[in-house]
Amino acid sequence: MAKISDYLKLVKFSHTIFAMPFALLSFSYAWMTTEPERPLWLLLLQVVGCMVFARNVAMGFNRWADREIDAENPRTANREIPAGVISARGAMWFIVINALLFISLAALINPLCGWLSPVALFIIMFYSYCKRFTSLAHIVLGISLGIAPVGAYMAVTGTSVWECWTLALIVMTWCSGFDIIYALQDAEFDRERGLHSIPSRFSARIALIISALLHVASIALLVVFALSQPQSWLLWTGCAIFALILASEHYIVTPNRQRNIGMAFGTFNALASLSLATFLILNLVVCG
Repeated sequence: MAKISDYLKLVKFSHTIFAMPFALLSFSYAWMTTEPERPLWLLLLQVVGCMVFARNVAMGFNRWADREIDAENPRTANREIPAGVISARGAMWFIVINALLFISLAALINPLCGWLSPVALFIIMFYSYCKRFTSLAHIVLGISLGIAPVGAYMAVTGTSVWECWTLALIVMTWCSGFDIIYALQDAEFDRERGLHSIPSRFSARIALIISALLHVASIALLVVFALSQPQSWLLWTGCAIFALILASEHYIVTPNRQRNIGMAFGTFNALASLSLATFLILNLVVCG
């Protein structure tokens, strides 16, 4: 029987750190600029819970939908479902339970979050099939993760503002960019199987240029967001660190030097989101 740790590995629980800091930043911005009626601790627990349940659905469904493809790819053949650690049926039960928990918890936050929760689930699950028909699957992944800051703001206020949508665009372009880097690993396999991605459609050089342009857009959008915030050295230090880390990804991963993809994808992007959120939330607390 599969253990809890097996399901955590199935959904790469550690990768929750990519979008979670942006959700917490948006949550903090909403809390500091409005007058919420509910206790901070309760609303924060609800938002974090929704984030975890939604991501469990997204990753669990992705692994379930790709189980046959993963079994044929040497890089992914040891994932939990193709390796037989978790059955396809067990994975589907995991997905359904987390989806119900997400919708129920979102409805408890406020009516808007409740009504929009099935829409969010549709988007994040739709991504899993995109590589079967479009090279823009990376953008759909970015949109899926970009839901997080908008949802966090709506949880606090029951509405949205341009700032939270700007954060969503930052997440979308940032995640789309690093997903292109990650997909370089499977470019040849994807071509052979007729799967679609930027690296399988173009050369590694062109794919990395597209990734870099998306990251330039992320930094430009971050500057736009930063200009709307209380100004201090904390704000711009966080932005500078984020930009420097994104630039470093493109320094260590080149068409002829792809052995660092794992470090760029996991370590660098985790540091980027954590450092940015930490500095910008401190900026709100100190200067807000």
